[in-house]
Amino acid sequence: MVTVARHKLVFITYSILDQRGMVVEQHDLPVGYVQGANSGILPAIEAAVAGRKIGERIEITLPPEDGYGVRDESLVFVDTLENVPPEFHRVGAEVLFENASGETKVFYVTAIENGQLTLDGNPSLAGQTVTCLVNVVDIRDATPEEIHNGRPLDVKTGTVH
Repeated sequence: MVTVARHKLVFITYSILDQRGMVVEQHDLPVGYVQGANSGILPAIEAAVAGRKIGERIEITLPPEDGYGVRDESLVFVDTLENVPPEFHRVGAEVLFENASGETKVFYVTAIENGQLTLDGNPSLAGQTVTCLVNVVDIRDATPEEIHNGRPLDVKTGTVH
């Protein structure tokens, strides 16, 4: 039986649960990646899936260092409400900032209290130990182009997913 190994195209479905056990992200449609090919999948997930077979379910505990990172309090800003454009006066609003080098980063409005608005550039799960429930749905040999891109190609368009 085929197992997950380097340069195999692997399709998984998964759920991510926060520290309280609440589902915060779920992918019921298979997500494809090439094992060991810099696909963007978290290394801890690739390591846990290695050697597994189609149909296996894996539960992975990810501490902040292996998952969404440690919270960086330097990415939290508080400003008076009047200094922030009205379209951002709601919790959950996304604000895109650009630094002097032209790099952009998304910040989220996380609180509005006492005429103050809080913006946070940390991922929402930063600092949390999360649980990933991963199901191996399919495994096949990857093509050279898929290995190069780390992702499956769309057979209809020939583009990377």
